[in-house]
Amino acid sequence: MCAPVQWSGMRVENSFLPAPGVGERTERRLWETGVTHWDDFDGDGPGVGDATAENIYSFIDDARRALDDGDTRFFADVLPNGELWRLYENVADDAAFFDIETTGLDKRGSKVTTVSVHRGGDTTTLVRGSDLTDERLGDLLDAPMVVSFNGKRFDAPFLEHNFDVSIDVPHLDLMYPCRRLDLDGGLKQVEQDLGVAREGVEDVDGREAVRLWRRYENRNDEAALDRLVEYNRYDTQNLQTILDDVSGRLHRDVFEPHV
Repeated sequence: MCAPVQWSGMRVENSFLPAPGVGERTERRLWETGVTHWDDFDGDGPGVGDATAENIYSFIDDARRALDDGDTRFFADVLPNGELWRLYENVADDAAFFDIETTGLDKRGSKVTTVSVHRGGDTTTLVRGSDLTDERLGDLLDAPMVVSFNGKRFDAPFLEHNFDVSIDVPHLDLMYPCRRLDLDGGLKQVEQDLGVAREGVEDVDGREAVRLWRRYENRNDEAALDRLVEYNRYDTQNLQTILDDVSGRLHRDVFEPHV
């Protein structure tokens, strides 16, 4: 009989995939025979020879040590890129969801205007020329995991080029797990597909965000800045809503059928 699931979503302790010699098929077979957690592994299992068993034991020892030490970077190194969502349940309370607004698409010739970070239930928005500094950014993004949408290609390189910050913690880019679930398109399209709302700024997009910044910068239009900040905050806060939904769906697709 399969071991009962004691948690609300898949956790990193359910994963054997990082161990050398363990592929998706072997991991599924382990789950199907009741080995659904590191605690369940006793050196045996379908398709698990002596060498693979040693690799699994070694991985579990290293992974437990990393969890105890709060070293989430370990899991960014050992988990396949498409499986970083498995760590989310472990760090959900302190994950940092972030999004930026800019004056253009070129990180060398454009400016970062606002950065919002949603973490621990609170959202902070930093504004260029006010409190958007290296130190504030570094503090907000010093988290066990950062989450973005298309941030690996856009937001993170923009910040690292324009500020003295380095995003070297596990970075879960939501665009890729969304695509895995056939949730294609940009952030707004995914929000629509999942029924995630953003009241009051439905008509604001990236181009309008640039115009709002120009109005604030050139005319000191505080109302334009307020609207830009609200738009940026929705971009960030909705990431958590989407990830909660997406990680639940992946849990049901990847893990539940085999336990």
